[in-house]
Amino acid sequence: MKITFIGLGIMGTEMASNLAKNNVNLTVYNRTAIENLPFKNTNVTIADSLEDAVKDADIVFSMLSTPKAVEEVFFGQEKTLSLMKKNAIWADCSTVNPSFSLQAAKEAALYQIRFLDAPVSGSKIPAKNAELIFFVGGDAGVVKEATPYMNMMGKEILHVGDTGKGASLKMLVNMMLAQSMLIFAEAVLLGDKMGISKDFLLDLLPNLPVSAPFTKVKAASIKNDNYDVQFPLEWMHKDLHLAAITAYEVNQPLYIANLTKEIFAEANKDGMGRLDFSAIFKYLEKTK
Repeated sequence: MKITFIGLGIMGTEMASNLAKNNVNLTVYNRTAIENLPFKNTNVTIADSLEDAVKDADIVFSMLSTPKAVEEVFFGQEKTLSLMKKNAIWADCSTVNPSFSLQAAKEAALYQIRFLDAPVSGSKIPAKNAELIFFVGGDAGVVKEATPYMNMMGKEILHVGDTGKGASLKMLVNMMLAQSMLIFAEAVLLGDKMGISKDFLLDLLPNLPVSAPFTKVKAASIKNDNYDVQFPLEWMHKDLHLAAITAYEVNQPLYIANLTKEIFAEANKDGMGRLDFSAIFKYLEKTK
């Protein structure tokens, strides 16, 4: 099968690289030119246009930054869906809101393209190590066709349900991730103010049952004042915003998540958007 991967950012480059390692008939494309792509001097085709990227593809994976970017590429100005062959699969791995995935599926159906929402759990290192978890929404038969290729990029595929359910689960996971990071940061900073060594807290708290497991990795980075991006803070803010939109659509209050969103908004405004989302600690430490 001919596979195309669109979107070579932090995640997309690693995901596409794992497809390449499995000798897939692969074409990649990014809207803006990128220097030093790992696919140069390999059998991977680097397309110069969207048309060249998708016209012969059996499956098109996309990993783009926002719903707006996905719309622009696939059924907005670029009209990529109209360039794809009939009955091809479009698996969107971008983190978007569920109502957007439903809209994308309708747009795809107009061109007889089969759609999957297939966002992933994991950041840069799991992506590099092919340890992502795919949350997939869509027809079971289509999921089965795409599964061998998702297996090359991840360690688990969860078929959550029909269209939009993959995006729904990803929204819940990222909402909890952001809030857990904020809670951890506040606890460490309060302990520090009470006279407990910050390094002691960063070593101890992540190993307690009350802490989310991912805080072990983030605590080590915080100790070293290292906020090299694994998952950008600005995209975490975006995901919280999408959760707020969805909560409005389904008439569900989000008290704590909305407060978390505003704190991430302030950190983003303060210039921390391109740091890792754990830099929310650095922002709170600045404002204490």
